[in-house]
Amino acid sequence: MIQQGQQIPNSPLSELAPEGMQTYQSHELFAGKKVLLFAVPGAFTPTCSEAHLPGYVRLAEQFKTKGVDIIACVAVNDAFVMNAWGKAQQAEQLMMLADGDASFTKALGLEKDTGNFGGLRSQRYAMLIDDLTVSILKLEPGKGLDQSKAENLLALL
Repeated sequence: MIQQGQQIPNSPLSELAPEGMQTYQSHELFAGKKVLLFAVPGAFTPTCSEAHLPGYVRLAEQFKTKGVDIIACVAVNDAFVMNAWGKAQQAEQLMMLADGDASFTKALGLEKDTGNFGGLRSQRYAMLIDDLTVSILKLEPGKGLDQSKAENLLALL
C-alpha cells in the first residue's frame, strides 16, 4: 500500500471532458502540481453522494486558496458514470476521474473486493499529492467517513 513520502504510480485515469473522452497518465496529470485526490468505492452510492463528494464540492474554493491546483475524485467506475455523477452533484470545480479497470487503484495497493456491491473497488481515502509525492494520506479503516472527509483535509493544509 502506498505510504506518505512515496511517489504515486504512473497509471491511466480517464474523464469525460467537454472535448470528449480524455485519458491521462497520472504522472502527466499531476506532475508539478498540488493535488487533492479522494477516492470513493462507487459513484451514486449513499455515503459517497450524501457526504463525501459534497464536502469537497462545498469547500473547493477554500482548498484553492490553500494552494491546491486540482481537486479530483476517483472511483473504479467508467468515465460516463463519473461525468454523470459530477453533473448531478454540481462538481464542476472538481475532476471526476475514472479508474475503469482499477489499474491506478491496484497500483496504489488500495483496492478491495466488495463482492456483490460491484466487485473490485477502491478503498475510501483522501491524499494530498505534491509534485507526484504523497504528503498526506487519510485512509478509512472501515465503513464511515471519519478520516477522509473534506473538513479534515482542509484543516491539515
